[in-house]
Amino acid sequence: MHMRRIGNTKVSAIGLGGMPMSIEGRPQSSQSIATIHAALDAGVTLIDTADAYHLDANDVGHNEFLIARALASYGADTEDVLIATKGGHLRPGDGTWTLDGSPEHLRAACEASLRRLRMDAIGLYQFHRPDPAVPYEDSIGTLRDLLDEGKIRMVGISNANPDQIRTAQGILGGRLASVQNQFSPAFRSSEPELRLCEELGIAFLPWSPLGGIKNAAALGSAFCAFGQVAQVVGATPQQVTLAWLLARSPVVVPIPGCSRPETIQASAAAVELRLTPQQLSRLEQS
Repeated sequence: MHMRRIGNTKVSAIGLGGMPMSIEGRPQSSQSIATIHAALDAGVTLIDTADAYHLDANDVGHNEFLIARALASYGADTEDVLIATKGGHLRPGDGTWTLDGSPEHLRAACEASLRRLRMDAIGLYQFHRPDPAVPYEDSIGTLRDLLDEGKIRMVGISNANPDQIRTAQGILGGRLASVQNQFSPAFRSSEPELRLCEELGIAFLPWSPLGGIKNAAALGSAFCAFGQVAQVVGATPQQVTLAWLLARSPVVVPIPGCSRPETIQASAAAVELRLTPQQLSRLEQS
C-alpha cells in the first residue's frame, strides 16, 4: 500500500470511512468487523469514525465500539493503525443532526471516545462541524488544550472554510494536521480548501469521495467520463474516482465509506491505478 502523511504519521493512501457500518441500513456487527479486518489485511492504516456515527441517542459511539472490537480481535499487530474520530456533531434521533461545539461538550466527547476506543490517547481528533452558537476560536482552543494534555496526538477539523483553516492553524501554533471536507465528482467546491492544505502541508481527507452511500453505485453513469475511463483502464468507476483524487495532490487521503469486505478491498486496490494526463484532464472537465 502506498503511503501518505497526516502530520508526522505515515498512513495508507486510502482510508476506511466507518459511517455506513453504523447509521441507517447498517449491516450485522459481524460483517462490519469483517470489513475492518479486510481493510487491515489490504494494508489500510487509517480508519475514520465519529461519535455521531450511530442511530439515535441510545446508540452514541456505535462505530467507535465496532472499531475497538475489530482491532482487539484482529489477531495481528495494529500498532501502526491511526484511528481518527470526531466530536461536536450529534444525532439525538429521528435522523436529525445537531451541533455542540462548546468547550464543555468537546472535552466530554473526547473523554467518552477515549473510553469507547479503549485508548490512552486518540491518534487524530477532529472538530466535526463548526457550531454557529460557539466562537470557532473557543472550540479549537479546547482541542489545543486536549493536545497539550496528551489526550489526543493530532488535531483535525472538518467541514471548514479557508478562514477557519487559517484560524485553527494559528490557535494550534502550526499543528493542524488535517482537514476533512466533502469532495467528489459531484462536489468540487472545496477546491480552495484543498489548495490551502497543499500550501500549508496539511492532509486533506475527502469525505464521501464516491458521492455518498446512495450514489456511489451509480457513479459511472452519473458521471460518464469516469465510467468511460474505467472501461479503458480495466477498473471500476469508483476506483477511477479514488485514483483521480489521489492524483490531485500528495496531501489527499480519501476515506471511502465501506460496509463490506469486497468494497474496501476494491478501494484499496485503487492506489495502484495510474491515469494518464489526458485521462485526468478529461475527468477534471467532466
